[in-house]
Amino acid sequence: MELTRRDVLAALAAAGAAGAAGAGALTLSERGDDDPVGDHEVATLVAVADVVYPSAVDGVESFVEQYSVGRFEDRPEYAAGVADAVAALDEYTQHWDDADFVALDADARESTLSGMQVDTAEPAPDGADRERVRYYLVNELLYALFSTPTGGKLAGIENPQGHPGGTASYQRGPQ
Repeated sequence: MELTRRDVLAALAAAGAAGAAGAGALTLSERGDDDPVGDHEVATLVAVADVVYPSAVDGVESFVEQYSVGRFEDRPEYAAGVADAVAALDEYTQHWDDADFVALDADARESTLSGMQVDTAEPAPDGADRERVRYYLVNELLYALFSTPTGGKLAGIENPQGHPGGTASYQRGPQ
């Protein structure tokens, strides 16, 4: 299933970034130099998405880049949290693999997230490294995916909340 620009806008609207969704998200090259989420952080988000998104999803890189730029545009504190979580993930992979997370192959990325115990960590913005990685990277990306019509179909939800689907999607007969 292909993630489209429409999915990006739906995810941004669901995340409360309506201004970015309505005006159209900036591209990576249009961001300011003082933005804490730069090319490396976005590339890391794409690499995490490649691990946590189902293999049936196409267009991940474009979706994550556009979503990230729009999501963090007016939220500098949140963007700083994402940058810190990326730094914590890179520090972990530097310790074990002598490389940043984005430089690892797909299998190594998956085992890194598993070894860091991100899959069982309680998401917490001010928690330990694995909790911040879970909160700012993994949960953010999963929320973005599954708040879209395409992601909803993958999860068996034909009509995610907030997306119109007609009366047949919510009405039942008098059984």
